[in-house]
Order: sequence, then structure tokens, then C-alpha cells
Amino acid sequence: MVKIAIITYSVYGHITLLAREIAKGIESTGNEVSIFRVAETLPQDVLDQIHAPPPPKDIPVISADEMKNYDAFIIGIPTRFGNAPAQITNFFDSTGGLWQSGGLYHKPVGLFTSTSSGGGKETTLRSALSWVTHQGMLYVPLGYAKVFGELADISANQGASPWGSVLS
Repeated sequence: MVKIAIITYSVYGHITLLAREIAKGIESTGNEVSIFRVAETLPQDVLDQIHAPPPPKDIPVISADEMKNYDAFIIGIPTRFGNAPAQITNFFDSTGGLWQSGGLYHKPVGLFTSTSSGGGKETTLRSALSWVTHQGMLYVPLGYAKVFGELADISANQGASPWGSVLS
């Protein structure tokens, strides 16, 4: 059995919604999955001003050190102007000790995002690849091989790209 951590940041719950669905898929294969969130860096008064709901009580904040306990990762990154938000990059920055020790070396990682159409989904996911590369992790994109028919169907909005799952 593989232990997989889904690591998320989600102000309004879109990434959390996707993470829960991804977790169901992982569990259906008999593997173990845990969903985590990264620490919030916005002050509470700002969160109140933007009408952000409280974070889900059933999803704990992860520390970089906890990543050692998992075999693989799926990271949910919302899009902020085509980039990962500061909360995600802050978490990535906290993994320096794992980088130094090789603690994440050759562990698989996939990515997913949520944005409006034209919101920069590919650039957001691509921006995370620098961290993935420096950690020596193995990036596992969605690709086209198994989903080309769905992605090429223009009769409806699609929730994916070859880079990873996308909620638009």
C-alpha cells in the first residue's frame, strides 16, 4: 500500500473540493491517502474582508517534516495571476531541510489547480516544477494518453489539461 498526501491551499474551497474527489479515487485503489492544508498567511481581518469561510476542521495543517511519512504527493495549488499563491510558496520554502537531506528525492508528485478559464492554470502548475526539480521529485503529469478523448471534446467545459486536473 502506498501512502499519499494531498497537500492543498484553498481560500474558498475549490481546491478542497477537488482534493476530496481525488482522495476518493486513491482510496478506491486500496491506497492510503491523507489530505492536508498549508498554513494560512493572511491576517484574519483580511480573510474577513474577502468573506473567506473558515478552513475545514477535518483537514490539518501540514509541516514540512511530516512529508517524510509519505511515499507520494498530490499538491493542489490555486492560481493567483498565473502563479502559486504566497501560502504555497511559503510552504515550499519551509522544505529546505528535506532538500538538504534528500528527504523527497525520487518521490512521485502530481499537481492540480483551480482557476477561471484563461486564469493561468498551466503557468501556475509549471511554476511549481522548479520546487519539484530542486527536491529531485518525480513529476507525474496527467498527460494525454488516457484522457485525450475527454480533453479534445469541445462540447462542454473540461476540467483538465495535460499538466493536471483543473477546476475552471
